[in-house]
Amino acid sequence: MKALFWHRRDLRIEDNAGLFSALTNNVSVQPIFIFDSEILSKLKSDDQRVLFIHTEITRLKADYQKLGADLFVFYGNPIEIIPDLCLKMDVQSLVTNKDYEPYAIARDKFIYEELQKLNINFIAKKDHVIFEKNEVLKADGLPYTVFTPYMKKWREKLNEFYLKTYPTEKYFQNLSKIEKNSRMISMAEMGFTHLNFYSFPGNQLNEKVVKNYSETRDIPSILGTSRMSLALRFGTISIRKTAKQASILNQTYLNELIWRDFYQMILYHFPHSAENSFRKNYDRIQWENDEKLFSLWCEGKTGYPMVDAGMRELNRTGHMHNRVRMVVASFLCKHLLTDWRWGERYFAEKLLDFDLASNIGGWQWASGSGCDAAPYFRVFNPQLQQERFDKDFIYIKKWVPEFGTTKYPEPIIEHKMARLRAIERYKKGLMND
Repeated sequence: MKALFWHRRDLRIEDNAGLFSALTNNVSVQPIFIFDSEILSKLKSDDQRVLFIHTEITRLKADYQKLGADLFVFYGNPIEIIPDLCLKMDVQSLVTNKDYEPYAIARDKFIYEELQKLNINFIAKKDHVIFEKNEVLKADGLPYTVFTPYMKKWREKLNEFYLKTYPTEKYFQNLSKIEKNSRMISMAEMGFTHLNFYSFPGNQLNEKVVKNYSETRDIPSILGTSRMSLALRFGTISIRKTAKQASILNQTYLNELIWRDFYQMILYHFPHSAENSFRKNYDRIQWENDEKLFSLWCEGKTGYPMVDAGMRELNRTGHMHNRVRMVVASFLCKHLLTDWRWGERYFAEKLLDFDLASNIGGWQWASGSGCDAAPYFRVFNPQLQQERFDKDFIYIKKWVPEFGTTKYPEPIIEHKMARLRAIERYKKGLMND
């Protein structure tokens, strides 16, 4: 049996559920990767995530070549490339790992139906999460929409079976052997300029950081978080390996991985939340949506140092500390009364670790409109957040060097007024509930 294995959010050979399935059920497996033009066409020409993916695909291709095989790399629309390639290569199966985002589900459904017409199997495995779809449900069979009971059920269900490694290395002999390696597509050929001004975090879990995670995770001036979100987003590390380490090292950190599963399944079960509030009544709130104030927020010139430091860190590095993400999101939605979708889209453009489910989940949490969200009357005070988590201004001075001088702007809005206005506006929008 011959098969194609399609890499997507799983840019590794080891402990790969779909690749393991392909190798154990076929005597000739050809790995492929497609730079999806439908996705890339919406990005700016210097998007560093494309550079990251390109770098990882180049590495992955080299890994296969060391095994006497090769990774075939394409650029275009998968719904056109996949059926044509399956016919040309005379395969019996296409194997991949599941993706739970609305675009991916629709794309895979189309490809599945096309391959059915050709009598070719489409096989998708669970690899991106520990528990998927209907594996963690309430007693009535419905999906959880509150995190704490989901987390408890998740933990009850977890055992060694769900953390086991897929030993792909035992079946490498079933990779298609290649005499001449194929060429790697360049960034320029896809319309992207090769500008590496970011430093990409690695894919090795820092055990010392994770052990101290409970005490350090809210302090943005130090390396108190794992910085593994990019590796997990693109699958350069296995979620099973990460969760197994977390379960030994730190239960608070394991909870963060459970939040990741939770948001993936919320998006899967409630796809309307990709573009609209999970709590549909929150779409009745009348936003100010002041473009000038939004621009000042984007640039990190609000006069609130914790907010400004976070936005400048994001703009410069593609990363923002998680505690600060909550502060800047709350500020945009509550203080400036700007639609959470504006902030979600800006983060989607800037974050290296952008993941649709987690980004939407985080923004709707901050705005009060999501599942298990912060209540609308909870309005973060950026000054108190700074006093609590950056009392010596170490983080702020790193990203806002003019802070404390006459060059630093005055606050663009007064906190007390903004808080009262937000509560009143939310209350008015929700008054008919």
